[in-house]
Order: sequence, then C-alpha cells, then structure tokens
Amino acid sequence: MVKLFNVYYPKRTLQLLVVESTLIILALFGSVLVHFRSEPLAIFRSEIGLFKIALVAGVCLFFLYYNNLYSPGVVRNPRKIFARFMQGLGIAAVVLALAYYVIPGLQLYRGFAVTGISLATVLLISNRALFSAASRSAEPKKNVIILGEGAMARLLAKVIQERTELGLNLVGYLGSEWRSDTATETPARLGGLHDLPAIARETDVSRVIVAMGDQRGKLPVDDLLALKTSGVTVQDAAEFYEIATGKLPVGAVRLSWLIFSPGFQVSGMTLFYKRMISLILAFFGLLLLSPVILLIALAIRLDSPGPIIFRQRRIGYRGQPFTLFKFRTMHTNADGGGYARPAEHNDVRITRVGRWLRRFRLDEIPQLYNILIGHMHFVGPRPFVSEQEFDCAAQIPLYSYRWSVRPGATGWAQVQRGYCASIEDNIDKLSYDLFYIKNMSVGLDLLIIFKTIKIVLTAQGGR
Repeated sequence: MVKLFNVYYPKRTLQLLVVESTLIILALFGSVLVHFRSEPLAIFRSEIGLFKIALVAGVCLFFLYYNNLYSPGVVRNPRKIFARFMQGLGIAAVVLALAYYVIPGLQLYRGFAVTGISLATVLLISNRALFSAASRSAEPKKNVIILGEGAMARLLAKVIQERTELGLNLVGYLGSEWRSDTATETPARLGGLHDLPAIARETDVSRVIVAMGDQRGKLPVDDLLALKTSGVTVQDAAEFYEIATGKLPVGAVRLSWLIFSPGFQVSGMTLFYKRMISLILAFFGLLLLSPVILLIALAIRLDSPGPIIFRQRRIGYRGQPFTLFKFRTMHTNADGGGYARPAEHNDVRITRVGRWLRRFRLDEIPQLYNILIGHMHFVGPRPFVSEQEFDCAAQIPLYSYRWSVRPGATGWAQVQRGYCASIEDNIDKLSYDLFYIKNMSVGLDLLIIFKTIKIVLTAQGGR
C-alpha cells in the first residue's frame, strides 16, 4: 500500500495509473511524429505544443478516472474494462471537440486528438488485457495470520477475502473457536496462541495481524517480537483496517489505540488553509452560480407553493446548533410530525423540481452561504438535524467526536458511501468521519473535493 494525501492505495492500482498515463502520452507523441514527418522535433521544442499535448492527456485521464477505471472492482473485472474505456475516451473526444470549436487555438493540428485518442485506445485496452492475465496467473505472495477471534478479527477476514488487490492470502487464525458469520467465509483455525511460532514456520507467514480484544496477560509478546526481528510484519488490527479500508472500525476498536495512535492533531496552519480554501470556493461558487441560482429559485416558485430557501437546525462544531440553508425540494410541511425523516427512494414528499435538484446536488448550493459566515468548512463531517444527531449520539459509541471539527458541505463519508437511512448506515458513516478527523489535511480535503465533483457530474447517490 502507498500513502497519498493521508489515504492508502494498492500499489498495483497506482502502477496501473502510471503505466496508462505513460501510454496516453506516448500515443499522443506518436500522433505528432506521424503528422510532422519532416520536422517532428519542432513541436517538442515549443512550450505551447507541449501544453496542448498535456491538455489532451489530462482530459483523457480525467474521464478514465471518472468512469471508475481505477476503482478496485473494475480493476478486478476485465469484462467491464472495454466498455468503460470506450465510454471514457469517447466522452474525452467529445469534450475536446467542443473545446476546439470554442477555442480553435487549443488544437495542435486538425485531427490531432482523434488520432492520438485512437492510438491510446488500442494501447490501453491491450495493456489491460495483459494486466488482467498477469493478475490471474499471479498467486498471492504474502501469507497472513490473524491473532484473535472476536469482532475485529471477523472484520479483518472479510476485508482480506474481498480485497484481492491487496495481494494477501489469509492462511487462518489463532485463538479459540470462531463464531460463524454468514457474511464472511470462516478461515481455518490453525491452533491456539501458543502455536504461533510453529504455525509461522509451517506457513511461511509474512504478516501477523493482532486482533485480540483484551490483550492483558494473553498476548504472546516474546513470540511476536521474535517474528518481528526475523522479518515478519506484526501489525495492529485497527491500523491494518484503517489502511486497507479508509475508515476506522467503530465498535471494534480499542480506545487505547485511538489515544496512542498518530493523528487527531491538526495544526493551526492546516485550519487556516482549510478556512481560506473554503472561503475562496464559497465566494467564487456563489458568484459563478448566480445565474443558476436565479433559475432554480424561479423553478421552485413555479413548481409548488412555499419558500424557495429551506432552513433547518443542524448540529455543528462542539455540538452547537446552527441554521443550514438549502433550496426547498419537498412540499411545505412534508414532515407533519415535526421530526425530519431521511429521504427515501421515490419519496412522495419531494417535488418535481426537487427530484432534479437532489439528483445533481443543486439543492446544496445555498450552503455556500453557511461556509462564508463560518458555520461550516467546505470539507468536513456532514451535519445532521438535531433529533437525528442526538439519537445517533445516544446509540453509537464515539459519535459525538464528529463535533470536534467544523462540519462540511461534503466529506470523506459522502464520497466513499451512499445515503444514510438507518443506524447501521450511520455507524459505517461514522467510521469514515473518524478516519477523516484522524487524518485531516489540506491534501485530503482537495482529494475529497475532486471526488465530490465526480459524484455531482455523474449524479451518483442522490435521493
């Protein structure tokens, strides 16, 4: 795993991204060489020429990423690859054609993008075929043993079994009998904790993950130290889970790990940059979207009776309530009992205009005003209404720690998972929010903003 922007990515996925970026650039250079046969190097000596090549390469990579060609599920599924490449590169070609029509000077020469993208398509699809063949033939090289049998151990087993791109082979676990779980294939029980040295030798283990709930007096410290000094990686379960999933194991994590693990400390400079980025995005967002805001306001007014702006009390920094602003998407008095119910699929409370606003997240635009006046940052844990927040805080351990930072219009949980409608959903959402609070940085904020743009443009997850 490689750490970028405080988030870990599988090496194979990053290697694939680097290789395919190189192939796109080579295809574009190949197009130039074919066209400028007499003096091909002249174009490379021109900064404008290099910029125009970089522009096409950037647009292609942008739409390949937005078409999920580097997500783990697609990387493992070769049947989806061809169609997604054609869609992503096809959209890139259309966007570039429109850009060239509006600004003809961006085009290096007539037919440059079409020729380059055509060559890139052949190279990229061929590369993915080779990558898929190599992945299928390559056996997992790193054998893993889990030490423990509780809830944390079951979470780890599920992650290792489902995330084949991690390159790990779960040999089994050491501990008492494992309670069966229909959602997870139960790994083999290799023995008790005292069998660790013998099992490690027999299985040629390269990693031992410690997932014992109560370690006092039970942890085989001497055996683990001997393995570590011999080159075996010994890792805490919560640390591995955080790296592999991008969230914290709420309900299974030990409070001592949260206290002593790195993170949860944000410098004043980071908070300053967060505030500046939030102010800049909110100000220019309101300025550039002002024509859209006027059209939305008119559409809401014509569609259904009631106010244009919907005001709702939410819980923010340090548990203090504030008024959040959104475009109204539901009929007036939709929640007759006064309790704000989460939106559902095909919710009858939502107006005709409201469905379109929610689909493309346009109802969230007025929150830019909340950001301007300091209620929120652009990125942070998503605030809930007061009743839902306090209900979750009463039922979910560690929930109130979401209030230790300012809420955001978008967040790590929003770009990693779908809509929350139940306590189980909110537990999973909290696990992402705690990961964000623990690893908060300007780089992670920029990554979340980039992912948010993707979600908005592709209309994912709205209700």
